Amino acid sequence: MSNTLTLIQSNASNPKVWVVIGVTVAGIVILAETRKRRIKALREEDFGAFLDRFELLPFPPPPPPAAKQSLSALTFSISDAFDVKDYITGFGSPQWKKTHKAAEKTAVVVTTLLKNGATCVGKTIMDELGFGVIGENKHYGTPINPLMPSNVPGGCSSGSAVSVAAELVDFSLGIDTTGGVRIPAAFCGILGFRPSQGTVSSVGVLPNSQSLETVGWFASDPSVLCQVGHALLNLSAVAHRRQRSLIFADDLFELSDIPKQKSVHVVRKAIENLSGYQTPKHVNVGQYVASNVPSLAEFCEQSGKSQNSASTLKALSSVMLAIQRHEFKTNHEEWSQTCKSFLGPRFSNDVVTALKSRNESIKSLYRVKTEMRATIQSLLKEDGILVIPTVADPPPKLNTKNKNSLNEFLDRTYALSSIASMSGCCQVTIPLGQHGDRPISVSFLTYYGGDKFLLDTILDVYASLQDQAKLASNLAPVSDTNGNMEASEVMKEKGNAAYKGRQWNKAVNFYTEAIKLNGANATYFCNRAAAFLELGCFQQAEQDCTEAMLIDKKNVKAYLRRGTARESLVRYKEAAADFRHALVLEPQNKTAKVAEKRLRKLMS
Repeated sequence: MSNTLTLIQSNASNPKVWVVIGVTVAGIVILAETRKRRIKALREEDFGAFLDRFELLPFPPPPPPAAKQSLSALTFSISDAFDVKDYITGFGSPQWKKTHKAAEKTAVVVTTLLKNGATCVGKTIMDELGFGVIGENKHYGTPINPLMPSNVPGGCSSGSAVSVAAELVDFSLGIDTTGGVRIPAAFCGILGFRPSQGTVSSVGVLPNSQSLETVGWFASDPSVLCQVGHALLNLSAVAHRRQRSLIFADDLFELSDIPKQKSVHVVRKAIENLSGYQTPKHVNVGQYVASNVPSLAEFCEQSGKSQNSASTLKALSSVMLAIQRHEFKTNHEEWSQTCKSFLGPRFSNDVVTALKSRNESIKSLYRVKTEMRATIQSLLKEDGILVIPTVADPPPKLNTKNKNSLNEFLDRTYALSSIASMSGCCQVTIPLGQHGDRPISVSFLTYYGGDKFLLDTILDVYASLQDQAKLASNLAPVSDTNGNMEASEVMKEKGNAAYKGRQWNKAVNFYTEAIKLNGANATYFCNRAAAFLELGCFQQAEQDCTEAMLIDKKNVKAYLRRGTARESLVRYKEAAADFRHALVLEPQNKTAKVAEKRLRKLMS
């Protein structure tokens, strides 16, 4: 028995002893609570973004007449994947940190920034081992999203994004493999640039999947974003005026529930009064990829789905994740075998899946990658910029437990991020204000090697984009007196997405919700009629078309769809009358002409 316990027992009847014990215990509790509050205060002060605070001073400026350092007086942070001399690079994992030595050299990109006059102020938290796009780290805590504190900041470069969004630094570095820079930029409402794969040095950066990942960077100011790009890519400062052709990915915007008034419309309006921009074009990216990446068909067949737009992009993202797992296993198999049990549950599963991956189809995986680069080059040529939503959903809530909803979120997110990751082309996330409490962003994506073209475009269009985004956020509903127009449009867009995905019942439900919110819109009835026709509910389709006509007597689609419904109900005379009415409104309508001719034969 210890001497302390013996002493207490022998003096148990002495009240002074109990006073001393009480004071001691209270002191320990107070010290623990004080320490806990101090840690909490420090975490709140830097939004939980930083892992290590230090200062790497810039190199001395060159003597005149040499040019001034381009990043002079700017501060930056780096994620935990970048080497700094005499510091252990932790890769987002305490176990990795315990089992590795301090770096002997500083990463080339960090040195480049220091040479250009910037000051590094610390390392930031990241997703473990560079996996994931959520941004939660069970060991170090999750950086606080300044825009939505109850939601995740996005990953894998979560701390780097938060340090910029919280205005703790002027810019920051992260790694982007499957969206590690683009996604947290979107969730935190800042700019994020993923350069063409392999154009920025990765020497001194821990690899997750070297053929997919790039060093990327964040900034709030477009001029800072471009200055960093010029330094890291060693670009000429001279801006060349070039024609630009924006191409909107219609099928990808259908994945998002943000009203197009606040995304597509903003971009279109922003370039209207700018010189050098051609009339925007439109493309179905999923169909274009399916037609031009023949190697991908093999993976669509494996998933047992038809090769529509959604399944094509799902297959593309599955190939991306398969490559990531294969390359991670090649890079870190020995370490992972011994240390996987020390990782957080989600990342432990990623590592286990990577270690179980086999190489039978590895050549086919890389063939898809090669074809994807050629496909994007063919689509964009030397003046094209593909406009897509960066993410389809708002940031998930912190510690989301619902696996189904999280998996659906990841499927949509990876489908969007796989285009740049699999083609190696450059992409920039651009904030466009907020919708409710969630941030809105779009991405501009251009051909491999078009980094300067893309950076110049951002400088050219950014101010106009922000002006139009503000106008869009202030637009009041015009024709809806009860304030429900915006919500009803969201329901309509969801219905359109379900319809294109051949989910007819789901589409009917969404259109019904839109009608409940705004029953004065002919399009909602007409669209629901189209879904009813696909389900074989011809009487309901007829009723909806009649309602649409009462609202809009010149709605050609309503006449065509009611005619189709009546023909299916073997009411040929009434159907023929509807098709003839459609021809009166649109004399060149081929569908109406063919249908009217067909019915004439049937009735004769």
